[in-house]
Amino acid sequence: MPSLLRSLWSVSKAFFTYAHLAQLYSGSSAYGGSPPTCSNPALSCHNTASVQDTCCFNSPGGQLLQTQFWDTSPPTGPVDSWTVHGLWPDHCDGTYDANCDASRAYTNISSIISAAGQTALLGYMNTYWKDYQGDDESFWEHEWAKHGTCISTLQPSCYTNYVPQQEVVDYFQIAVDLFKSLNSYQYLSNAGIVPSSTSTYTAAAINAALKAPRGVSVTIQCDNSALNEIWYFFNVRGSVQTGTFVATDPDGSKSDCPATGIKYLPKAGGSTPPPSGTPSGKGTLSVTTGGVQKGCVISGGTWYTTGTCATFTAAASGSGFTLTSSQGKCAVISNVLKCASTVSTATVFTLVSGKVAYNGSPTWYASGVPSGTTQAPISATTMSTSLTITFVAS
Repeated sequence: MPSLLRSLWSVSKAFFTYAHLAQLYSGSSAYGGSPPTCSNPALSCHNTASVQDTCCFNSPGGQLLQTQFWDTSPPTGPVDSWTVHGLWPDHCDGTYDANCDASRAYTNISSIISAAGQTALLGYMNTYWKDYQGDDESFWEHEWAKHGTCISTLQPSCYTNYVPQQEVVDYFQIAVDLFKSLNSYQYLSNAGIVPSSTSTYTAAAINAALKAPRGVSVTIQCDNSALNEIWYFFNVRGSVQTGTFVATDPDGSKSDCPATGIKYLPKAGGSTPPPSGTPSGKGTLSVTTGGVQKGCVISGGTWYTTGTCATFTAAASGSGFTLTSSQGKCAVISNVLKCASTVSTATVFTLVSGKVAYNGSPTWYASGVPSGTTQAPISATTMSTSLTITFVAS
C-alpha cells in the first residue's frame, strides 16, 4: 500500500449543493441523544470571520474528503465496486489534524456499532469497508482515531443527552451513506473505463468520467501506475450529522498518477456481490415496509399504495439488470429512483436476498408511507421509512 502524500489544497469557489446525505435523525437518535440543532448554519471553508459554534460549523477541519480504495493485490470487496477508505476532515488550506483525542481512540468499533443496534451498518461495512491486510477492525479503529476524532461537530459536547460513543456510530454511518452516493465503478464504466489486464487509460479520461455526474473534480491516486484511490471533496453546511454536504473541487492537481498509461486492474479472485439470480422480462415492483406489503413502484419510479401497479421490463446487464417502464429507463439520480425518457443511462441493479438492490444494499427509503393519491419518492439515502422492493415476474 503506497504512502499517500497529502499536499496543500485550497477550496475552489465552484461548488454545487449535494444531497442531504447526513440527514440521519428525526429528533433524538435511535441509539443516543440528539445532535446539535443548527439555525442558518454557515458553509464550512466559506466564512470570512471566526465561527465560535463548532458544533454547527466544522472547523478547523472544514473540507471533508470521502476516500475510496480499489485494491487488487490482494483484492478486497465486490469485484464491481470500490470500497470505503474513510471520511477525512482537512483544513480549508489542505493541511489536516490527526489523532485529536486519545481518550476516544476506541478499539471496539464492531461492538459499539452492534450495541447501538446498527447491524445493517455493520453488515455493509463488512462487505464494503475492507482492509487489504484482512484486519477490518483495526482499519476501522485507525480511521476513527485518526480522522473521526478530529471532526468538531462530532464532539460529545455537541449532543443533547449524549450517550457515550454514539458519535462513533454517526461517523461510520455518515461515511457509508456518502460512499453509497458515489458509485465510482459506475461512473467509470459509463465512460467505457472498466477493469482490464491489458487496457490502459489517461488521467484526463478518468477525471472527466468522475467529474461528469457531479460537476466537480476529484483527486485520483495510483500505485505503480495502477489506479487505486479516489478522493471526493465536500464542504458542509452545518454539522456532519444533520447538515448538507456541498461538493467542491480540490484546488490544483495533486494526483500521483501518470498522464497516460494508467492501469485499472481487475480484482481477480475478489468477492462477488450477493445477488442470487437476475430477473428478466416483464413484471411489477412490489414494495414492503415494516414486514408488510404496501403498494408498488409506478412508472415514474415513485411509491404508490393505491391503484394499478406499473409494468417494468428487466434486462440483464453485466452482473445485474436494468429496469425500464413506460416512462423510460430507470436510474438512481441524486439518490432518488427515477424512470423517465430523459434518463440516458439506466442504473444497473442487483438482487440481494431476492430484493432489488442499489450499490449492494436492498434497503430503500421514503419520508413516509404514502396514502390515497400521494406518491412518495424512493431514495437510496437514509430517511424515516425504510422499504424493500421485489421484482414480481408477470
